Amino acid sequence: MPSAKQLLRAERRAARREIVAARDRAADGERLALHLDPLLDAMAIGPGEVVTAYDPLPSEPDVEAVCRRLTSRGARVLVPITLPTYDLDWADRADPARTPLGLDAHAACRLLLIPGLAADRTGARLGQAGGCYDRALPRADTRATVVLVLHPGELLDASIPVDPWDQPVHAVLSADGLTWLRPRP
Repeated sequence: MPSAKQLLRAERRAARREIVAARDRAADGERLALHLDPLLDAMAIGPGEVVTAYDPLPSEPDVEAVCRRLTSRGARVLVPITLPTYDLDWADRADPARTPLGLDAHAACRLLLIPGLAADRTGARLGQAGGCYDRALPRADTRATVVLVLHPGELLDASIPVDPWDQPVHAVLSADGLTWLRPRP
């Protein structure tokens, strides 16, 4: 019998297919970059900074404009390499060979932009079920800001089931804006 989280994941994947079919991903991507700018300014993200992002799947929000914005500020963008163990190594997005930099290459990042299927208002994140980010995020600086990039409508008012190993996020970025979340007490 599927767990509550497995059922929610199937529901969110179906909803995502409908969302993606109805949206202009490139235009949404430009809006993501605009909505991220105030946070980049507040954090003084610029030359010498390292930030994570990702290479989006066709169903995920397009972060190309976000990555261009980061590099235009002089930041280096790391993207994940999924290992057979479902842990994440990291590569410089500007490196066409995607040379692995190590499991802890993101440890010094002050800003981590990550993918997922949904989040709730307490910062619980629903991922794709591999646990990749749940393995990688504990190696990040505990002061880092973790922002989940979603499509509009994927920030849920209902609670997402949480397992002990699930890593929370601080905010959700969508084409509708940046929303700060309330962590569980």
